[in-house]
Amino acid sequence: MNFPESLEKYWPLLVLIVWFAYRWWNSKKVIAMLPELKKNGAIFVDVRSPGEFANGNAPGTINIPLQELGSRLGEIPKSSQVVLCCASGTRSGMAKVLLQKNGYLNVYNIGSWSKLLE
Repeated sequence: MNFPESLEKYWPLLVLIVWFAYRWWNSKKVIAMLPELKKNGAIFVDVRSPGEFANGNAPGTINIPLQELGSRLGEIPKSSQVVLCCASGTRSGMAKVLLQKNGYLNVYNIGSWSKLLE
């Protein structure tokens, strides 16, 4: 087996590894920025369902479920820094894309809401 054959065979796994590594790195970067974001008055939005939010959430977060976010953009000033969270980082990643497509410039995905407790 030569290298190109192995790459062809395992490229989906490599893509998955790179994707998880990027999410981990990005989450660590946002965690390091938290003190500054809090000091600057960032808005913390948890995009999980109301039931998930009621079962546990980080103090100071507001709950706007992902499926409602598009219709509730008016609740988040475009000039604000926005930190998004959910259960794993997937929904908050989708929320980040939605906000950026709607003109929000300072949007951060921290991943799991529990990272706001660290």
